[in-house]
Amino acid sequence: MRRRALLGAALLPMPALAQGIGAQGIGDFPNRPVRLICPYSAGGIADTVARIVQARTGEHLGQQLVIENRTGASGAVGAAAAAQAPPDGYTLVMEGATTITSPLVNKSLPLDYDLLLPITQLTSAPYVLGMRAGFPAGDLRGFLAEAQRRPGEVTFGTPGVAHVGHLMGELMQAMAGVRMEHIPYRGGADVARDVAAGRLDACFISESSFRPVLESGRGKVIGVTGAGRRPNLPGAPAIGEVLPGYELTTWILVFCPIGTPEPIQARLAGAFQAATGDAATRAKLEATGSDPVVAGPAEAQALFRRDKAVIGRLMREAGLLATQ
Repeated sequence: MRRRALLGAALLPMPALAQGIGAQGIGDFPNRPVRLICPYSAGGIADTVARIVQARTGEHLGQQLVIENRTGASGAVGAAAAAQAPPDGYTLVMEGATTITSPLVNKSLPLDYDLLLPITQLTSAPYVLGMRAGFPAGDLRGFLAEAQRRPGEVTFGTPGVAHVGHLMGELMQAMAGVRMEHIPYRGGADVARDVAAGRLDACFISESSFRPVLESGRGKVIGVTGAGRRPNLPGAPAIGEVLPGYELTTWILVFCPIGTPEPIQARLAGAFQAATGDAATRAKLEATGSDPVVAGPAEAQALFRRDKAVIGRLMREAGLLATQ
């Protein structure tokens, strides 16, 4: 019923939607704080990006942007909270490609991701393949050789089942012909802590999440998932240098409940665009290993449609689609 109601609302003329928001319409939006749900643990890349753009976005909205961490189910718990909120622009959620991968591998999600609509893109970035100190290999080739020698014994952690990091790991295994054990967590920061403690052999997480491990000397980056090397990680090869054709990056989009009026979508997107276009904010985002993006609803929705097709194809080829 919820989905039919929202889809029906999306077809209403804009004046009817405006009246549904309240007597004051959308002219004074926002007139109270806006909630941005981060569906992963504090300290991970999503949380870090949220807090970097928080102040500038709030300034341009003229209201406080309140960040709420709601973890669980590979991001689905937080996404469900946003999908179930009124489509009035006061509850948003930020997410990555897990919005695409989760429905393809889990038919029992607590929400339908089609109830969420992307309104802006904040960043684009590759992930890193991090390895714990003391692992019996010094580079990516050695790591893959060790995984080949001990099938099913080498572990790698990601921010959750069906998270894009999980897909990155599965694609690497398929292309390299190795088998490792996947350990899902609630966020990249949690993964990083276990790599640093030696409880995990490796991980696919953001550079920002892995940075404390790298700086402590308790791990190293042995590969990046993008097309080329990163300026601040010059010694780490692209995984595609060892496995030709391997390339997968991720992004962070901001979503609103479907049925949110387009003028409110534009107002929110404009505030986020002002933040990611700000020089000081961009520098902070770049320091995390992310590439800042200034994008409105049309661009964000086009990116989402494109990657939904690409990731779906990759997952079919890797044999990762749910069978029931």
